[in-house]
Amino acid sequence: MPGPRTPTFTGRARERAELDGLLRRVRRGEGSVLVIRGEAGIGKTALLHDCARQAPGFRIMRISGVESEMELPFAAIHQLCTPMLDRLGELPTPQQRALRVAFGLAGGRPADPFLVGLATLGLMSEIAAEQPLACLVDDAQWLDGASKQVLGFVGRRLIAEPVLLLFALRDESEDQWLSALPSLPLGGLTDEDARELLAASVPGRLEERVRDRLIAETRGNPLALLELVGGMSREELAGGFGGPSSVSSRMYDTYLQRIRGLPEATRLLLLTAAADSTADAALVWRAGRALGLGRAQAVPAESEQLLVIDSLVRFRHPLVRSAAYAAADAEQRRMVHRALAEATDPAADPDRRLWHLAAATTAPDEDIAAELQRAAGRAGARGGLSAAAGFLQRSVALTHEPETRVERALAATRAHLQAGSLQAAGGLLAEAEADARTNLQRAHVAQLRGQIDWASSPGPAGPVQLLSAAARLDELDMGLARQTYLDAWIAALVADRLAEPGGHLPEVSRAAARAKATLVPSDEPADLLLHGLVTMIDAGVAAGTPSLRRAVDAFLDDPDADWFQRGGALVPAAAAYLWDFDSWAILAARLTERARRSGALAPLVTALSVQGMVAAWRGDLGPAAALLAEGDVVAEAIGGRMFPGGSMLLAGYRGRPAEAMPLIEATAAHAADRGEGLSAHAAHWAEAILRNGLGQYAEAMTAAEQALGETYVPQRKWWVLPELVEAAVRTGKAREAEDALRRLSEHASDSDWVSGIEARCRALLTEGPESERFYAEAVERLGRTALRPEHARAHLLYGEWLRREQRRTDARQRLRTAHDLFTDIGAEAFAERARRELAATGQRIRKPTLRPVTGLTPQEAHIARLARDGRTNPEIGAELFISARTVEWHLSKIFTKLGISSRKALRDALPAHTGQG
Repeated sequence: MPGPRTPTFTGRARERAELDGLLRRVRRGEGSVLVIRGEAGIGKTALLHDCARQAPGFRIMRISGVESEMELPFAAIHQLCTPMLDRLGELPTPQQRALRVAFGLAGGRPADPFLVGLATLGLMSEIAAEQPLACLVDDAQWLDGASKQVLGFVGRRLIAEPVLLLFALRDESEDQWLSALPSLPLGGLTDEDARELLAASVPGRLEERVRDRLIAETRGNPLALLELVGGMSREELAGGFGGPSSVSSRMYDTYLQRIRGLPEATRLLLLTAAADSTADAALVWRAGRALGLGRAQAVPAESEQLLVIDSLVRFRHPLVRSAAYAAADAEQRRMVHRALAEATDPAADPDRRLWHLAAATTAPDEDIAAELQRAAGRAGARGGLSAAAGFLQRSVALTHEPETRVERALAATRAHLQAGSLQAAGGLLAEAEADARTNLQRAHVAQLRGQIDWASSPGPAGPVQLLSAAARLDELDMGLARQTYLDAWIAALVADRLAEPGGHLPEVSRAAARAKATLVPSDEPADLLLHGLVTMIDAGVAAGTPSLRRAVDAFLDDPDADWFQRGGALVPAAAAYLWDFDSWAILAARLTERARRSGALAPLVTALSVQGMVAAWRGDLGPAAALLAEGDVVAEAIGGRMFPGGSMLLAGYRGRPAEAMPLIEATAAHAADRGEGLSAHAAHWAEAILRNGLGQYAEAMTAAEQALGETYVPQRKWWVLPELVEAAVRTGKAREAEDALRRLSEHASDSDWVSGIEARCRALLTEGPESERFYAEAVERLGRTALRPEHARAHLLYGEWLRREQRRTDARQRLRTAHDLFTDIGAEAFAERARRELAATGQRIRKPTLRPVTGLTPQEAHIARLARDGRTNPEIGAELFISARTVEWHLSKIFTKLGISSRKALRDALPAHTGQG
């Protein structure tokens, strides 16, 4: 039965033109990325090869995903980067360290995939500086999870690097890291191209009806056409008929049939090659010798064009690998995996050797199960959370003793949860629950179920589940109970008024305050934090203050403590709840610095949100915008999102209604959909600030009243009450203003922050000389704080009162101070309000152009500020998760927009203390 001739490349004119366009972009110095999607055999690999042929002068690097290697962390990235490691020394030290840890070349903290991604981008950029680079990634659906994460990160950041990153991915594959990249769906060949392919491939006569049926049946799938005609007799080609089937199924069946027709020893060699993931010919031959196989057994497979073994092991198609594995029985597979384990160097590749040993074992084996557990630890230390989860999951299957199996299933569940594999985590948790025998194990199951549900859908139900789990742990494991109560408190804080009954913040706080874990004294800062938070809600701010103060002081005194692992953003928040703005700012900066240093990006998103909010409170609106823009970049990179508190406060103070209102409305709508009351509260609080700045007092009052009803946190209510007082006074709602002032007075404190704003609000509701005394107190107290917007508002309200008292000269002084402060901050609506008031006193001020006429995007503005402040391109790139080359590309655009030609000129073009942005 003659096989088809190998034809030249046929068809695909549109797709080849698109790839040629990407190559032209790369030759111009621009980055390009594309994911080619299509079913098995549709021609994805052929397009990759054709692209390589059309790229003379490029450095070509190829990697391929292997199904059995999906559990080995950073396996594909290691394959890609190994030829570039001679450039490792040119990367910043944290990136070098991340790659060394990820590849097992050094010990240390787990390598964050995104820091590895930045290092990979840096290596590509260094190579591409000498000649354009094309990285071709075949069978991307079988890349290990960490490598997909890294490559998705790199693909989104190829801007000014002459690099082409090209993926081939099965059509049915869904992947969060690659789905956001540009894609090219690849369908079947046109009828004309399919006929040309058959004419070039089939010797002898091909009956027209058979040809048309084959094209229709395969839907123009080129490999299916070649394989089907290769398996047909001359008689069938000349006029035979057959029933339709799916392309992949028919191709798979064809390969299976061809493999089963091979000699038994050849089938065993094919199985050995299929069970190995390295494509290492020497390894396959070593394993083959142990099985009595040699070069002669490869000849029939090569003659059938199923396999080639030279310097590498290559299958004609991934379906051949799958069919070769499926054609064997279970005993043959175990025999082959054992031979591969014995052939694998235990020192150079212990994890792959262990994986083969585990695959060769069916009965419980405690030695292998324990080694798998240790391998999971090694994988986790390299940052391969998915791999750690896979090793642990296999360890569970090989564990006989029930209690140990439950513990390993719980550990595997946690690993899958940390890796974001929520479905796998849920399946393992069900196993653990079925075998759980002790109350502690059942409590661990409940706690993990709450965490999985919260991770999959943060919102109204999470607090109830986590609270229930914490209550079960209370008598069994106090340390874990405290952490779970803290998790429940955070969940209740986020859901706020939208939580399900039983999960509202007062209910969670009441339960936690009476729990044994909380009542038993503990001087650990995180435990003091929990005690202070729950007491603050359950018994009042004054009752919670001592524990919060001790917790904050402990965190301030020990800057190297690993405190953000437990307390996270609640640590700086505790300082804010104490009205201690300076400590809030210190702890927020420390949170960001620790997250940056560790390369932990999810905590970095949270930290940047907190620090951005602190900057906005301080009136540093430009730096706040930069911090929040950076947070958005990092959140986008990891598929997460930022809490909108900082961006809302920034929008409120900036006072640009055309920009702010769509953002505020969208945030409130999304918060309602997700059941996040705290985000809705932030949106309406920001609207109240915006409306007061614009002088739209009725709307400000409505927004403030809405925000007050959306949170249980006393301090967050207090932040809104000044907006309500001002709006109510201006709309003649004296009773509502007085009630709001009464509630403000309940937060008595020695803090100038609290006392200054209370004095400002009391002045609004007081007549005569007493009013002026309160205004003067507000100006003095708030002037001693870092809260520039609040200080400026005190001057503004004082000036407005003086104007109404017909004291125009005094009014001008206060209003001019307010106007200058707001202008420096970049608070446009409040600055305009002050300008109008000055005009009413008879002093005309030309309406300022507050927004710099530069046309810089938020990212460009951030890069410009960092460059102005002396940061190098690699330092800027490391902070913004882009390459140094991309930083230089942005700077060239910035210089053009600003009309300058050097970094030195940035100091004049961007004054260091402006709040605009």
